[in-house]
Amino acid sequence: MAKWVGNVGWKQLMEPVRILLADDHAVVRAGIRNALEGLPDIVIVGEVGNGPQVQQALSDLHPDCLLIDVTMPEFEPIGAIRAIRARYPRLRILVVSAYDDDVYVQGLLGIGVDGYHLKDQPLSDLRLAVQRVIAGERWISSPLLSKLLNPATSLAALPSLSPRQKELLRLLAHGADNRTIASQLDLSVKTVENHLTRLYRQLDVQSRLEAAHYAREHPELIAHAGGGTAVHVDPSYWADGAEQGSILIVDDNKRYRYQLRRTIGKAYPQATIYEAENVNEMVQIIQRVRPKIAFVDVVLGDEDGISCVRKLKAAVPATRIILISAYPDREFHRRGLEAGATAFVDKKDLDAAALTQIIRDAIA
Repeated sequence: MAKWVGNVGWKQLMEPVRILLADDHAVVRAGIRNALEGLPDIVIVGEVGNGPQVQQALSDLHPDCLLIDVTMPEFEPIGAIRAIRARYPRLRILVVSAYDDDVYVQGLLGIGVDGYHLKDQPLSDLRLAVQRVIAGERWISSPLLSKLLNPATSLAALPSLSPRQKELLRLLAHGADNRTIASQLDLSVKTVENHLTRLYRQLDVQSRLEAAHYAREHPELIAHAGGGTAVHVDPSYWADGAEQGSILIVDDNKRYRYQLRRTIGKAYPQATIYEAENVNEMVQIIQRVRPKIAFVDVVLGDEDGISCVRKLKAAVPATRIILISAYPDREFHRRGLEAGATAFVDKKDLDAAALTQIIRDAIA
Protein backbone atom coordinates (compact mmCIF):
# COMPACT_ATOMS: atom_id res chain seq x y z
CA MET A 1 0.00 0.00 0.00
CA ALA A 2 1.21 3.55 -0.65
CA LYS A 3 2.12 5.40 2.56
CA TRP A 4 3.38 8.93 3.30
CA VAL A 5 6.81 8.75 4.92
CA GLY A 6 8.07 11.98 6.57
CA ASN A 7 9.81 14.31 4.12
CA VAL A 8 10.63 11.53 1.72
CA GLY A 9 7.28 11.70 0.00
CA TRP A 10 5.14 8.89 -1.43
CA LYS A 11 6.82 5.52 -1.30
CA GLN A 12 5.66 2.01 -1.82
CA LEU A 13 6.09 0.16 1.47
CA MET A 14 5.68 -3.58 1.73
CA GLU A 15 3.23 -3.34 4.58
CA PRO A 16 0.38 -5.83 4.97
CA VAL A 17 -3.09 -4.88 3.85
CA ARG A 18 -5.22 -4.23 6.94
CA ILE A 19 -8.60 -5.95 6.86
CA LEU A 20 -11.60 -5.40 9.14
CA LEU A 21 -14.19 -8.21 9.40
CA ALA A 22 -17.79 -7.14 10.05
CA ASP A 23 -20.41 -9.87 10.57
CA ASP A 24 -22.79 -10.45 13.46
CA HIS A 25 -22.01 -14.19 13.54
CA ALA A 26 -18.79 -15.07 15.36
CA VAL A 27 -18.64 -18.46 13.64
CA VAL A 28 -18.74 -16.81 10.22
CA ARG A 29 -16.00 -14.36 11.18
CA ALA A 30 -13.90 -17.28 12.39
CA GLY A 31 -14.48 -19.10 9.13
CA ILE A 32 -13.48 -16.06 7.06
CA ARG A 33 -10.41 -15.51 9.22
CA ASN A 34 -9.33 -19.12 8.73
CA ALA A 35 -10.01 -18.90 5.00
CA LEU A 36 -7.75 -15.88 4.64
CA GLU A 37 -4.89 -17.29 6.69
CA GLY A 38 -1.87 -17.88 4.53
CA LEU A 39 -2.63 -15.12 2.03
CA PRO A 40 0.51 -13.01 1.69
CA ASP A 41 0.63 -9.40 2.90
CA ILE A 42 -2.75 -9.52 4.64
CA VAL A 43 -3.52 -8.98 8.33
CA ILE A 44 -6.94 -8.96 10.01
CA VAL A 45 -6.87 -6.03 12.41
CA GLY A 46 -10.30 -6.41 13.97
CA GLU A 47 -13.71 -8.10 14.08
CA VAL A 48 -17.04 -6.38 14.77
CA GLY A 49 -20.66 -7.48 14.87
CA ASN A 50 -22.95 -4.44 14.47
CA GLY A 51 -23.25 -1.01 12.87
CA PRO A 52 -21.87 1.19 15.67
CA GLN A 53 -18.90 -1.15 16.09
CA VAL A 54 -18.14 -0.84 12.38
CA GLN A 55 -18.01 2.94 12.57
CA GLN A 56 -15.82 2.88 15.68
CA ALA A 57 -13.41 0.31 14.26
CA LEU A 58 -13.02 2.22 10.99
CA SER A 59 -12.08 5.32 12.99
CA ASP A 60 -9.75 3.51 15.41
CA LEU A 61 -8.08 0.89 13.23
CA HIS A 62 -7.81 2.60 9.81
CA PRO A 63 -8.21 -0.60 7.75
CA ASP A 64 -7.43 -0.73 4.05
CA CYS A 65 -10.26 -3.17 3.32
CA LEU A 66 -13.66 -3.83 4.91
CA LEU A 67 -15.24 -7.29 4.57
CA ILE A 68 -18.83 -6.81 5.64
CA ASP A 69 -22.19 -8.54 5.81
CA VAL A 70 -24.48 -5.54 5.47
CA THR A 71 -27.43 -7.25 7.21
CA MET A 72 -25.91 -6.73 10.67
CA PRO A 73 -27.92 -5.22 13.54
CA GLU A 74 -28.06 -1.41 13.72
CA PHE A 75 -26.74 -1.07 10.19
CA GLU A 76 -28.82 0.45 7.39
CA PRO A 77 -26.98 -0.83 4.30
CA ILE A 78 -27.51 1.85 1.69
CA GLY A 79 -27.16 4.91 3.91
CA ALA A 80 -24.29 3.47 5.96
CA ILE A 81 -22.24 2.31 2.97
CA ARG A 82 -22.77 5.64 1.25
CA ALA A 83 -21.52 7.47 4.36
CA ILE A 84 -18.52 5.12 4.74
CA ARG A 85 -17.59 5.61 1.10
CA ALA A 86 -17.76 9.40 1.46
CA ARG A 87 -15.65 9.42 4.64
CA TYR A 88 -13.10 6.81 3.53
CA PRO A 89 -12.78 7.15 -0.26
CA ARG A 90 -9.67 4.90 -0.42
CA LEU A 91 -11.24 2.08 1.60
CA ARG A 92 -11.87 -1.11 -0.36
CA ILE A 93 -15.29 -2.63 0.51
CA LEU A 94 -16.19 -6.26 -0.14
CA VAL A 95 -19.72 -7.33 0.81
CA VAL A 96 -19.92 -11.00 1.88
CA SER A 97 -23.58 -11.94 2.04
CA ALA A 98 -26.11 -14.75 1.72
CA TYR A 99 -28.54 -12.52 -0.20
CA ASP A 100 -28.53 -12.67 -3.98
CA ASP A 101 -31.43 -10.37 -4.90
CA ASP A 102 -30.23 -8.63 -8.08
CA VAL A 103 -31.87 -5.27 -7.28
CA TYR A 104 -30.27 -5.29 -3.82
CA VAL A 105 -26.85 -6.17 -5.27
CA GLN A 106 -27.08 -3.49 -7.96
CA GLY A 107 -28.01 -0.91 -5.34
CA LEU A 108 -24.90 -1.63 -3.26
CA LEU A 109 -22.62 -1.71 -6.28
CA GLY A 110 -24.12 1.59 -7.40
CA ILE A 111 -23.19 3.38 -4.17
CA GLY A 112 -19.60 2.29 -4.17
CA VAL A 113 -18.88 -1.21 -2.85
CA ASP A 114 -15.98 -2.83 -4.68
CA GLY A 115 -17.26 -6.36 -4.65
CA TYR A 116 -20.17 -8.62 -3.73
CA HIS A 117 -19.42 -12.21 -2.71
CA LEU A 118 -21.98 -14.91 -1.88
CA LYS A 119 -21.36 -16.84 1.32
CA ASP A 120 -22.16 -20.22 -0.20
CA GLN A 121 -19.37 -20.04 -2.76
CA PRO A 122 -16.10 -22.00 -2.33
CA LEU A 123 -13.45 -20.69 0.05
CA SER A 124 -11.01 -20.44 -2.84
CA ASP A 125 -13.38 -17.94 -4.44
CA LEU A 126 -13.48 -15.87 -1.25
CA ARG A 127 -9.69 -15.68 -1.15
CA LEU A 128 -9.64 -14.69 -4.81
CA ALA A 129 -12.34 -12.06 -4.18
CA VAL A 130 -10.25 -10.46 -1.42
CA GLN A 131 -7.13 -10.44 -3.57
CA ARG A 132 -8.97 -8.90 -6.52
CA VAL A 133 -10.65 -6.21 -4.44
CA ILE A 134 -7.47 -5.10 -2.63
CA ALA A 135 -5.75 -5.00 -6.03
CA GLY A 136 -8.29 -2.38 -7.11
CA GLU A 137 -10.52 -4.64 -9.22
CA ARG A 138 -14.28 -5.23 -9.06
CA TRP A 139 -15.55 -8.63 -7.85
CA ILE A 140 -19.00 -10.16 -8.32
CA SER A 141 -19.68 -13.84 -7.56
CA SER A 142 -20.29 -15.79 -10.76
CA PRO A 143 -23.90 -16.84 -9.91
CA LEU A 144 -24.72 -13.16 -9.48
CA LEU A 145 -23.14 -12.32 -12.83
CA SER A 146 -25.43 -14.83 -14.53
CA LYS A 147 -28.45 -13.42 -12.73
CA LEU A 148 -27.55 -9.78 -13.44
CA LEU A 149 -26.81 -10.46 -17.10
CA ASN A 150 -29.78 -12.79 -17.67
CA PRO A 151 -32.71 -11.48 -15.63
CA ALA A 152 -35.16 -13.40 -17.82
CA THR A 153 -34.03 -16.65 -16.16
CA SER A 154 -35.31 -15.57 -12.75
CA LEU A 155 -38.44 -16.86 -11.03
CA ALA A 156 -40.51 -14.27 -12.89
CA ALA A 157 -40.02 -16.32 -16.07
CA LEU A 158 -41.85 -19.29 -14.53
CA PRO A 159 -45.64 -19.67 -14.68
CA SER A 160 -47.59 -18.01 -11.89
CA LEU A 161 -49.52 -20.69 -10.00
CA SER A 162 -52.21 -20.33 -7.39
CA PRO A 163 -51.66 -21.94 -3.95
CA ARG A 164 -54.05 -24.76 -4.96
CA GLN A 165 -52.13 -25.38 -8.20
CA LYS A 166 -48.81 -25.45 -6.33
CA GLU A 167 -50.23 -28.02 -3.95
CA LEU A 168 -51.51 -30.13 -6.85
CA LEU A 169 -48.11 -29.96 -8.52
CA ARG A 170 -46.35 -30.93 -5.29
CA LEU A 171 -48.56 -33.97 -4.90
CA LEU A 172 -47.98 -34.98 -8.52
CA ALA A 173 -44.22 -34.66 -8.03
CA HIS A 174 -44.42 -37.12 -5.14
CA GLY A 175 -46.34 -39.73 -7.12
CA ALA A 176 -49.85 -39.23 -5.75
CA ASP A 177 -52.68 -40.53 -7.92
CA ASN A 178 -56.00 -38.66 -8.38
CA ARG A 179 -57.72 -40.51 -5.55
CA THR A 180 -54.88 -39.71 -3.13
CA ILE A 181 -54.90 -36.06 -4.23
CA ALA A 182 -58.65 -35.87 -3.72
CA SER A 183 -58.26 -37.27 -0.21
CA GLN A 184 -55.41 -34.93 0.66
CA LEU A 185 -57.23 -31.81 -0.58
CA ASP A 186 -60.74 -32.88 0.45
CA LEU A 187 -62.04 -32.70 -3.12
CA SER A 188 -63.92 -35.04 -5.40
CA VAL A 189 -61.93 -37.03 -7.96
CA LYS A 190 -63.82 -35.24 -10.76
CA THR A 191 -62.83 -31.82 -9.35
CA VAL A 192 -59.20 -32.96 -9.16
CA GLU A 193 -59.34 -34.01 -12.82
CA ASN A 194 -60.66 -30.58 -13.80
CA HIS A 195 -57.96 -28.81 -11.78
CA LEU A 196 -55.25 -30.96 -13.36
CA THR A 197 -56.49 -30.20 -16.87
CA ARG A 198 -56.12 -26.47 -16.20
CA LEU A 199 -52.73 -27.00 -14.54
CA TYR A 200 -51.39 -28.96 -17.54
CA ARG A 201 -52.51 -26.17 -19.85
CA GLN A 202 -50.75 -23.54 -17.74
CA LEU A 203 -47.52 -25.54 -17.59
CA ASP A 204 -47.77 -26.38 -21.31
CA VAL A 205 -47.49 -30.12 -20.65
CA GLN A 206 -49.62 -33.04 -21.81
CA SER A 207 -49.66 -35.49 -18.92
CA ARG A 208 -49.15 -36.01 -15.19
CA LEU A 209 -45.72 -37.52 -15.89
CA GLU A 210 -44.66 -34.39 -17.77
CA ALA A 211 -46.07 -32.20 -14.98
CA ALA A 212 -44.20 -34.20 -12.32
CA HIS A 213 -40.98 -33.89 -14.33
CA TYR A 214 -41.54 -30.14 -14.67
CA ALA A 215 -41.94 -29.85 -10.90
CA ARG A 216 -38.69 -31.69 -10.26
CA GLU A 217 -36.88 -29.44 -12.76
CA HIS A 218 -38.35 -26.32 -11.10
CA PRO A 219 -38.65 -27.10 -7.37
CA GLU A 220 -38.86 -23.39 -6.53
CA LEU A 221 -42.45 -23.49 -7.82
CA ILE A 222 -43.52 -25.80 -4.98
CA ALA A 223 -40.86 -25.15 -2.33
CA HIS A 224 -43.38 -23.81 0.18
CA ALA A 225 -46.54 -25.54 -0.99
CA GLY A 226 -48.46 -27.10 1.84
CA GLY A 227 -46.21 -25.66 4.56
CA GLY A 228 -44.05 -28.78 4.58
CA THR A 229 -46.91 -31.21 5.27
CA ALA A 230 -46.00 -34.76 4.36
CA VAL A 231 -47.62 -36.38 1.34
CA HIS A 232 -49.34 -39.67 2.20
CA VAL A 233 -49.11 -41.87 -0.88
CA ASP A 234 -49.10 -45.58 -1.53
CA PRO A 235 -46.14 -46.98 0.48
CA SER A 236 -45.07 -49.01 -2.55
CA TYR A 237 -44.10 -45.71 -4.19
CA TRP A 238 -41.02 -45.70 -1.94
CA ALA A 239 -38.46 -48.42 -2.25
CA ASP A 240 -37.84 -48.27 1.50
CA GLY A 241 -40.89 -46.59 3.04
CA ALA A 242 -41.99 -42.96 3.37
CA GLU A 243 -39.83 -42.23 6.42
CA GLN A 244 -36.80 -43.63 4.64
CA GLY A 245 -37.42 -41.22 1.77
CA SER A 246 -37.72 -38.06 3.88
CA ILE A 247 -34.90 -35.52 3.76
CA LEU A 248 -34.81 -32.22 5.63
CA ILE A 249 -32.81 -29.13 4.61
CA VAL A 250 -32.30 -26.44 7.27
CA ASP A 251 -30.62 -23.38 5.76
CA ASP A 252 -31.51 -19.67 5.83
CA ASN A 253 -30.27 -19.12 2.26
CA LYS A 254 -33.24 -19.70 -0.09
CA ARG A 255 -30.98 -19.86 -3.12
CA TYR A 256 -28.77 -22.53 -1.59
CA ARG A 257 -31.79 -24.58 -0.46
CA TYR A 258 -33.03 -24.51 -4.04
CA GLN A 259 -29.66 -25.69 -5.37
CA LEU A 260 -29.34 -28.46 -2.79
CA ARG A 261 -32.94 -29.56 -3.36
CA ARG A 262 -32.32 -29.93 -7.08
CA THR A 263 -29.09 -31.85 -6.54
CA ILE A 264 -30.77 -34.21 -4.06
CA GLY A 265 -33.62 -34.68 -6.53
CA LYS A 266 -31.14 -35.82 -9.18
CA ALA A 267 -29.25 -38.09 -6.78
CA TYR A 268 -32.37 -39.60 -5.16
CA PRO A 269 -35.55 -38.84 -7.16
CA GLN A 270 -37.75 -40.77 -4.69
CA ALA A 271 -36.99 -38.36 -1.83
CA THR A 272 -39.63 -36.29 -0.08
CA ILE A 273 -37.74 -33.08 0.67
CA TYR A 274 -38.72 -30.64 3.41
CA GLU A 275 -37.21 -27.18 3.86
CA ALA A 276 -36.80 -25.00 6.93
CA GLU A 277 -35.33 -21.51 7.05
CA ASN A 278 -34.79 -21.46 10.81
CA VAL A 279 -35.04 -23.54 13.97
CA ASN A 280 -38.75 -22.79 14.52
CA GLU A 281 -39.66 -24.05 11.05
CA MET A 282 -37.51 -27.13 11.64
CA VAL A 283 -39.35 -27.87 14.90
CA GLN A 284 -42.75 -27.57 13.18
CA ILE A 285 -41.70 -30.03 10.48
CA ILE A 286 -40.27 -32.69 12.81
CA GLN A 287 -43.48 -32.66 14.82
CA ARG A 288 -45.08 -34.33 11.79
CA VAL A 289 -42.15 -35.99 10.00
CA ARG A 290 -39.23 -38.15 11.10
CA PRO A 291 -36.63 -37.39 8.42
CA LYS A 292 -34.08 -40.04 7.62
CA ILE A 293 -31.43 -37.41 6.81
CA ALA A 294 -31.11 -33.72 7.72
CA PHE A 295 -28.69 -31.20 6.24
CA VAL A 296 -28.19 -28.30 8.68
CA ASP A 297 -26.17 -25.13 8.02
CA VAL A 298 -23.80 -23.96 10.76
CA VAL A 299 -25.31 -20.46 10.61
CA LEU A 300 -29.08 -19.91 10.46
CA GLY A 301 -29.77 -16.18 10.36
CA ASP A 302 -29.41 -15.03 13.96
CA GLU A 303 -29.32 -18.62 15.22
CA ASP A 304 -26.61 -21.20 15.77
CA GLY A 305 -26.86 -24.25 13.54
CA ILE A 306 -25.03 -26.38 16.11
CA SER A 307 -27.79 -25.65 18.63
CA CYS A 308 -30.26 -26.67 15.92
CA VAL A 309 -28.42 -30.00 15.63
CA ARG A 310 -28.83 -30.58 19.38
CA LYS A 311 -32.58 -29.94 19.22
CA LEU A 312 -33.02 -32.10 16.15
CA LYS A 313 -31.02 -34.97 17.66
CA ALA A 314 -32.97 -34.80 20.91
CA ALA A 315 -36.32 -34.88 19.09
CA VAL A 316 -35.44 -37.43 16.38
CA PRO A 317 -32.48 -39.52 17.57
CA ALA A 318 -32.52 -41.80 14.52
CA THR A 319 -32.08 -38.95 12.02
CA ARG A 320 -28.67 -38.82 10.39
CA ILE A 321 -27.57 -35.17 10.62
CA ILE A 322 -25.06 -33.69 8.20
CA LEU A 323 -23.74 -30.31 9.35
CA ILE A 324 -22.79 -28.11 6.38
CA SER A 325 -20.95 -24.82 6.03
CA ALA A 326 -19.45 -22.51 3.44
CA TYR A 327 -16.65 -21.88 5.96
CA PRO A 328 -15.45 -25.29 7.18
CA ASP A 329 -13.48 -25.06 10.42
CA ARG A 330 -12.03 -27.62 12.83
CA GLU A 331 -13.81 -26.05 15.79
CA PHE A 332 -17.16 -26.17 13.97
CA HIS A 333 -16.42 -29.81 13.16
CA ARG A 334 -15.63 -30.69 16.77
CA ARG A 335 -18.65 -28.89 18.21
CA GLY A 336 -20.97 -30.29 15.55
CA LEU A 337 -19.99 -33.90 16.21
CA GLU A 338 -20.36 -33.34 19.95
CA ALA A 339 -23.88 -31.98 19.33
CA GLY A 340 -24.89 -35.14 17.48
CA ALA A 341 -24.03 -34.53 13.82
CA THR A 342 -22.92 -37.59 11.87
CA ALA A 343 -20.59 -35.62 9.62
CA PHE A 344 -19.41 -32.12 8.78
CA VAL A 345 -19.25 -31.28 5.07
CA ASP A 346 -18.03 -28.27 3.11
CA LYS A 347 -20.92 -26.98 0.97
CA LYS A 348 -18.80 -26.95 -2.14
CA ASP A 349 -18.30 -30.73 -1.80
CA LEU A 350 -22.03 -31.52 -1.74
CA ASP A 351 -22.32 -32.56 -5.36
CA ALA A 352 -24.52 -35.34 -6.72
CA ALA A 353 -21.89 -38.02 -6.12
CA ALA A 354 -21.37 -37.03 -2.48
CA LEU A 355 -25.11 -36.81 -1.84
CA THR A 356 -25.68 -40.22 -3.40
CA GLN A 357 -23.12 -41.74 -1.06
CA ILE A 358 -24.56 -39.96 2.00
CA ILE A 359 -28.07 -41.15 1.16
CA ARG A 360 -26.98 -44.72 0.47
CA ASP A 361 -25.12 -44.83 3.79
CA ALA A 362 -28.20 -43.52 5.60
CA ILE A 363 -30.67 -46.00 4.14
CA ALA A 364 -28.37 -49.02 4.26
